Amino acid sequence: MTSIGTGYDLSVSTYSPDGRLFQVEYANKAVEAAGVAIGLRCKDGVVLGVERLLHSKLLVKGANRRIASLDEHIGIASAGLLADGKHLTRRAREEASSFRENYNSPVSVQILSDRISAYLQAYTCYGSVRPFGLSSIIGGVDKTGSKLFCIEPSGVYYGYRAVAVGKGKALAKTELEKIVNKDLESQQSGNVESSLTCKQAIDEVARIIYLVHDDNKDKEFELELTWICEESGNKHALVPEELLKSAEEKAKAALEEGMEED
Repeated sequence: MTSIGTGYDLSVSTYSPDGRLFQVEYANKAVEAAGVAIGLRCKDGVVLGVERLLHSKLLVKGANRRIASLDEHIGIASAGLLADGKHLTRRAREEASSFRENYNSPVSVQILSDRISAYLQAYTCYGSVRPFGLSSIIGGVDKTGSKLFCIEPSGVYYGYRAVAVGKGKALAKTELEKIVNKDLESQQSGNVESSLTCKQAIDEVARIIYLVHDDNKDKEFELELTWICEESGNKHALVPEELLKSAEEKAKAALEEGMEED
């Protein structure tokens, strides 16, 4: 049974006969059209990175960032509609501030992710609203350690060791799986905890973003990287400029080397 073009996509509160919500699926399409966003959990923290596509050469460098701080120890990277991302960031900050005021302690990454996912899910239940055209990666370090979650437009969220959303996510996930599997193998062979550090993860995330960027189809982009680790005082902060430049140089060199081998 087909339900495409039969009116079931006019309202987010209407199911198609085969149990689909087309407005939520369309929201996912908005995410897939955006630059890739990546999160990678390490033994000493979390690294977030995005491919911020430049739609005009007139844009000021560093404008319209797609990574933001929700609390001192939590950051969010978004792929999808930029305005939706800014609204969700503002809502998440209010939730984090409310939790700190009520309980006199910083919110955990999982609790904040749970509250934001419930907020997104509410926008899939009423005909008077539309789903957020946004997938968000929330990462941070709390008293339970480093945590990483991804929230989809439907409101569902999962915990990850590494995750990618947006354009080119399939290739990015393949590369992330290689990194995670290699790390797991080293843990099993040496019977130790994760050996992947945030400094190493910065180079890996930069390499993957340069790898998935299509120079022939996509516009120019800026690499945006943040981390939450011991070196940043367990606070969400931009990766230092020297580390960012070093990661970009290594990523470009790895890309050129791969092209020569092909």
